[in-house]
Amino acid sequence: MNWKSVLVVLVALGVGLGVVFRLATRLPVGPDHQVFINGEVITMDSENRVVEALAVRGDRIEAAGSTDDIMALVEEGTVVHDLRGRTLLPGFIDAHGHFPGTGVAAVAADLTSPPVGRMLSIEDVVAALQAEAERRPDSDWIHGSGYDDTLLLEKRHLNRDDLDRVSTERPVLAMHVSGHIVAVNSRGLELLGIDASTPDPAGGVIQRRPGSDEPNGVLEETARMAAMNQAMDMGMADFFALTKTALLDYLSHGVTTAQSGGMTRELLQGLTMASKLGMIPLRLNMFAFEEDLGPELLSGEVDPADYQTERASLVAVKLVADGSIQGYTGYLSQPYYTPYQGDESYRGYPSIDRETLFSKVQAYHEAGFQLAIHGNGDASIEDILDAFEAAQRQHPVDDPRMILIHAQMAREDQVARMKGLGVTPSFFTAHTWFWGDRHRDIFLGPERAAVISPSRWALDHGVRYSSHLDSPVVPMRPLQAVWSQVFRQTYAGDVLGPEQRVDVMQALRAVTIDAAWQTFQENDRGSLEPGKYADIVILSGSPLAEPGAMRELQVDRTIIGGAEVYRRH
Repeated sequence: MNWKSVLVVLVALGVGLGVVFRLATRLPVGPDHQVFINGEVITMDSENRVVEALAVRGDRIEAAGSTDDIMALVEEGTVVHDLRGRTLLPGFIDAHGHFPGTGVAAVAADLTSPPVGRMLSIEDVVAALQAEAERRPDSDWIHGSGYDDTLLLEKRHLNRDDLDRVSTERPVLAMHVSGHIVAVNSRGLELLGIDASTPDPAGGVIQRRPGSDEPNGVLEETARMAAMNQAMDMGMADFFALTKTALLDYLSHGVTTAQSGGMTRELLQGLTMASKLGMIPLRLNMFAFEEDLGPELLSGEVDPADYQTERASLVAVKLVADGSIQGYTGYLSQPYYTPYQGDESYRGYPSIDRETLFSKVQAYHEAGFQLAIHGNGDASIEDILDAFEAAQRQHPVDDPRMILIHAQMAREDQVARMKGLGVTPSFFTAHTWFWGDRHRDIFLGPERAAVISPSRWALDHGVRYSSHLDSPVVPMRPLQAVWSQVFRQTYAGDVLGPEQRVDVMQALRAVTIDAAWQTFQENDRGSLEPGKYADIVILSGSPLAEPGAMRELQVDRTIIGGAEVYRRH
């Protein structure tokens, strides 16, 4: 995204209005002392203790224990909350996502299919984009997000001809549900300077019309970036609408630490300023895109401390080594189950060639940056592990916690290898629900699909992991991420790889304390222990008592730093 206009206005507000604006947007403050009693308090400490009550002093946890123990701490002015049997646990930590991307429906057409949205055909998608054009007549680009070619009646991607029906005068962009592919109309291709003579960029593909070099409008991986940057260049009103919508979404589902996992300079600056001004009560972990900000981080021209606020920080540098399995751009060691465009040998491709990957990983590792590397296919994962092993050999770090984002097709030998290298995977386990049937039947076949996001292998080999949703790729629903680890059920009702299931407590750890550990934040969040932030979620019922029904539980309250930031009623 290009957020220059947003940044300029935010800076002007911060400087021009100064204290007045800061007071108007200051972070909420909770009671000096409060206790929560008569509930099920899941502490997520090292012993996974479950107690009855919790005490909070200021923005920190004071104590956890029995109701009698905690009531003994009550003093004049203490606020007493009766949980009445409800469940209290640490606020959920978004281990990998793209905040504020879930607010995209405020500024773009929703093109998703069931079980998320309502699009059933290309006709539906075109109609939704036409409605978006009418709703936003003054926007430069008409855009929508989330179409899924495998769920549409026609079983194909949108193309320039489809989108030309929306407009031939305004550029139109439709983003694939994976986020790794976009379709653009003829006007959009013209503005981007993409025609029959344009070569494929390194790490990307410009799809062509059959028997021709003429682009068909579908842009894969690195070929899509210029289109995305132009389409998502938004003004102040859109920024506020996007962020406000995303905030309510995250807070109403119990998220207390969000992640913006791959940021351009402008988005990084914009969100940092918004956090400084108190506009975003969430704690925010930000990953900088290597190709955008990386060289200046390496040279020292940009200091990560420049993006440090009370609740936000730049914690890692992100590289994207391959694409998406459901987009046929994930890089596999063996061919896709259903041949792509008739090519039985097709295995996808890397977004960064192996030699360049080695060079980049070595440079950032040597400079002391934590790395977060996107790798879906097992061939890509092998390249990533090889590159990191070489970097560790040259510059050993005792506890590097290199985050392998998605690690979807990690083989057992690769999971075992992660332990010795200090690599920690963040699994997209909810893929078993959203794409499990299609991974089995279209992309991977039964054998490989059964071991996607292999949580049990990680436990067996002593590899600490987290679980994420990659929102807005799927909705921000932390309890879905927990449920999917426990049951691995597909949308059609099948169980995909029962041997990879874990128990509820372990699944909860993957969205709380283990997610905090992954970014070196386990000392101040992720569990309910004295001295840690009072980041809390109160649920309507217990995921331990009825695991199968946990997705139906409601978030009654979300609390950050002891202050209530969301209440259901």
